[in-house]
Amino acid sequence: MLSTVNTRFAPSPTGSLHLGNARTAFFSYLWARKAGGRFVLRIEDTDVERSQDRFRVELLSDLKWLGLDWDEGPDIGGPAAPYLQSQRSELYRALFHRLESEQRAYPCYCTPEDLELSRKLQRMAGQPPRYAGTCRHLSAAQRSEHESRGLRATLRFKVPDDALVEFTDLVHGAQRFASADIGDFIVRREDGTPSFFFCNAVDDAVMGITHVLRGDDHLTNTPRQLMVLDALGLRRPQYGHVGLLMGADGTPLSKRHGSTSVRDFRERGFLPEAVLNHLFHLGHTSDVDSWLRREAMPGHFRPDHLGRASTRFDESQLVHWQKESLQRASTLQVREWLAPSLPAPPAHLDLDAFVELVRHNVVLPADAAPWAAALYGQIAPLDDAARSVVDGAGSAFFSAALEAYDQSNGDWKTMTKSLKQATGKSGVSLFMPLRLALTGQSHGPELAPLLRLMPQALARARLQSHA
Repeated sequence: MLSTVNTRFAPSPTGSLHLGNARTAFFSYLWARKAGGRFVLRIEDTDVERSQDRFRVELLSDLKWLGLDWDEGPDIGGPAAPYLQSQRSELYRALFHRLESEQRAYPCYCTPEDLELSRKLQRMAGQPPRYAGTCRHLSAAQRSEHESRGLRATLRFKVPDDALVEFTDLVHGAQRFASADIGDFIVRREDGTPSFFFCNAVDDAVMGITHVLRGDDHLTNTPRQLMVLDALGLRRPQYGHVGLLMGADGTPLSKRHGSTSVRDFRERGFLPEAVLNHLFHLGHTSDVDSWLRREAMPGHFRPDHLGRASTRFDESQLVHWQKESLQRASTLQVREWLAPSLPAPPAHLDLDAFVELVRHNVVLPADAAPWAAALYGQIAPLDDAARSVVDGAGSAFFSAALEAYDQSNGDWKTMTKSLKQATGKSGVSLFMPLRLALTGQSHGPELAPLLRLMPQALARARLQSHA
């Protein structure tokens, strides 16, 4: 029996939903669903300068497109509301006051220039750069003097001296950090907004989050957050830090690798089922390697098999899952998926037959455009290689093809049998010139069903143009 598992996804609305963050959200969603717990969506929008409403709207839209429904969040509420950190400032102010009154935090008046000079001196002395404690022991009079000069204070957490912060990471195992290596850190910025270290940890605790999954670039943040929670008497969640998602070159996935956001892949025409199946196998070893419906994935999710090593994103693997998803989609689903990318079909075209014809030959909706052109549009001019094949077949070949087409009434098997007898050609030398002349493509769906869908006048005109 699994114990209660309440997870969350807490993005900042400062940009589009990155594929790596989407994977973290997905794993958190799967764990909660597997254990029958809660999956919470919280928006961390305390970075006033960079947070934008349009990114928040986009985040929610992309998560819903993936099918990651949440039990509590900014759009549906819940017992731990509000779910926008910008609306939780009253809670933070009360906790800041408590830390100060208990002498667990103090105002710091150091300017960015002061801090940079201190770090420079530490590096010159061969010491790791950390806050030197300049304002830790200021008297009330000294603080008043700083404030009279108009200096705005941050609030720093007073890290305990000579302490050890220990915890068991769900992915990396036992962890131990010496407080002497950390230095007092900021929990409230000079503009009054909380730092990530503070509000992220506090909100997880007060919202009842039991398990936190995130990238392992946050592993060193954990001791700071645990010290804050311990100082406030708040329950610690269990943290698990998964390996980062990398590009093919081994560097963290970013825009220089091309598409990096869920929105990018969504707009290109990848299916949500394909994205989820790909993410499911990135840094996670399941008991199945085959394609899964989203509803079946929680049962095959193994949180104890999350990877600590970084994982490389390979779009060719996403293409594999896209093809798998397309084969399992209904005809109606594929029709709706293709429709926005294709010109309006003529009334005579059997759309369901068209869908079944092309679904094995496309990855993205744009890939169907040449086949729409072949059946009810204008094919693109042949390239040099294709033109060489058609010209090599000769006009007599296409005159015979046109006659065979008319005699067979467009039946592919009868037509090619007759053409073979008339020209003595067979195999590639028979089929390739016909394919190129009729479709403009050297590969694709079988010609027999394609020819059945093609208007006879159009087929005749294309054969005639080479006769």
